[in-house]
Amino acid sequence: MTTPDLRSLLRAPEQAPSVPAVSSPAVPSVPAVPSVPAAPAAATAAVPTAAPVMPTMPATGAAAAPAEVPTTPPAEVPTTPTTAVPATPPAEVPGLPTTAQPGVFSPESARKDVPILHRTVNGQPLVWLDNGATTQKPRQVIEAVSAYYSAANSNIHRGAHTMAREATELYEAGRNAVAQFLGAPSPDTVMFVRGTTEAINLVAQSWGRGHLGPGDDILVPVLEHHSDIVPWQLIAEETRARVVPVPLTPDGDIDQDAYADLLSARTQMVVVSQASNVLGTVPPVREMTALAHRYGAKVLVDGAQAVAHMPVDVQELGADFYAFSGHKLFAPTGIGALYATPEAMAEMRPWQGGGNMIESVSFERTTFAPMPHMMEAGTGHISGVVGLLAAIDWLRGFDQQAVAAYEQALMSYAMQAMATVPGLEVIGSAAERIAVMTFTLAGHDPASVANWLDKDGIAVRAGHHCAQPALAHYGLESAARASFALYNTSGEVDQLVASLRRLQEAGPGAEKA
Repeated sequence: MTTPDLRSLLRAPEQAPSVPAVSSPAVPSVPAVPSVPAAPAAATAAVPTAAPVMPTMPATGAAAAPAEVPTTPPAEVPTTPTTAVPATPPAEVPGLPTTAQPGVFSPESARKDVPILHRTVNGQPLVWLDNGATTQKPRQVIEAVSAYYSAANSNIHRGAHTMAREATELYEAGRNAVAQFLGAPSPDTVMFVRGTTEAINLVAQSWGRGHLGPGDDILVPVLEHHSDIVPWQLIAEETRARVVPVPLTPDGDIDQDAYADLLSARTQMVVVSQASNVLGTVPPVREMTALAHRYGAKVLVDGAQAVAHMPVDVQELGADFYAFSGHKLFAPTGIGALYATPEAMAEMRPWQGGGNMIESVSFERTTFAPMPHMMEAGTGHISGVVGLLAAIDWLRGFDQQAVAAYEQALMSYAMQAMATVPGLEVIGSAAERIAVMTFTLAGHDPASVANWLDKDGIAVRAGHHCAQPALAHYGLESAARASFALYNTSGEVDQLVASLRRLQEAGPGAEKA
C-alpha cells in the first residue's frame, strides 16, 4: 500500500505531498472535518536533513481531526463582543502598535490554527488568558498525535519490526527538533521528561545526591516557582545542604547585588527561571550564570515560561541544565525536555531503573545505556514527543523576533488599558518581562474576580500561582493573573478591561450574584 510520509503532517499543509486517499482495513479511517485556512509555512530546519525518513500513514489520517473539535467559529458564536463590552479600547489608551511585518507574523495567522479558540464559554467567545498555566494547541499538533496513533503506534528502541523502527525515528526526530530549538550542540544532550517539574527533580536526585553535602549552598531566588524550590529542599534535607533564598527588589527583579554577595565557594547550584510565571520578570540569566561559574557552581535554568515567548540559546546562556514543559509550548501535556551539557551529564547517575536505560542486566552486574537514554527508563511519552515536534515546527513557522515584538507591544497596551480600571494594581514592574500580568482588584478577592471574568468567557488564573514566596514579597497570599500568548489580541484585552470595569461599578459581592 502506498501512503504519504507521516512527517508531512508535521509541516504546513501546502508543503505536504499530495497522495490519493487509500483505505485500509488495518487502519480505520478518521472522519473528515471542515477545512481550515492553511498554516504559515513551517521551518524545515526543525529536523536536520540527515534525519531518517519518517514512517508513512494513510491519507485519511493525515488531514483529519476529531469531528467534535470545531475548526471554524460555530454559527452561534457572536462575531463581535456583546454590547456590554466595548469594541474599542478606552479613549485614554493608545492603539496597539503594529510591530510585525505583513506576511511574517500576525495573531490572526496563529489563531486560525487553534480550534479551541473558536468555542464559546458561558455563551461568550472564549478569551484564553491563562497561557501561563497551559497553552492551547494548534490543529497541526492535534492531527499529528492522532496520526501517530492511527498509523505508527509502537514502542521504541526495542523492536525489530517496521513500526518499531518508524516510532523510534519519530521519537528521535523530536529529540533533534528540541536540540535545534534550544540551540543545543547535539541531540544527545536532550533528555525527555514529563515536564519542567520532573526535569528539576531529576537533576536534584541524579546530580544533587552525588554532589551536595553538609554546608553546601543551593541559591534559589524568591521569585521562583515551587518546582524550583521544593525538589532542592528535599535533597538538601537528605544531604544536609542549604537552600538559600536570593531576595527581590521592590519592582520584582532579582537583587543582583545580594546574589553576588551570596555566591561563595560553598555554592554548588544556582536555580533560576528565565522568565517568572507570576511577575513576568526576565532576569539577566547569562550574567548570573557566568558569575556562578566563577565559583564553580552549576546553573539550572527553568525555561517553562520562556520558550513560548523568546528565542532560546542554551549555549549562549551558559546553562548547565535547561528545562521546559511542552504544554506551555503549544504541545501536549505530560511531555517536556531537559538539556544538560556533556560535562554535567558525565556527573549524573541513573535516577530511575528499568527497561530502555540499560545495556545489560544480570544479578551480578548491570551496565547502563549511554546518555541521554540512561535517564529515560521505561516507555516514554512517544505520542507526546510527536506532538512536541509538531508544536516546534508550527512555532518555528513564525518569525520568532516578530512574535516577541508583538507580545511586548500587546503587554504594553494591556498595562496601559488595565491602568484605567479603578482599584486595580499590577504586581511587579521589572523593566524586562514577558507578557504576564498578575494583579489585585480593590474590594474583590482574586477567586471572585476570576469567577466574574469566567461568566464573560474570559479565562484567567487566581491563587498563589505556585509561587508563594514571590507573592509574600508583596504581602499577598493570592492574586489574579492574565497571561498572554502569540494568538491573543488587543480586542481581547479590551474585553478583559471592560469586564473588570463593570465589576468595579457593580461593587463588592457582585461577582457572587
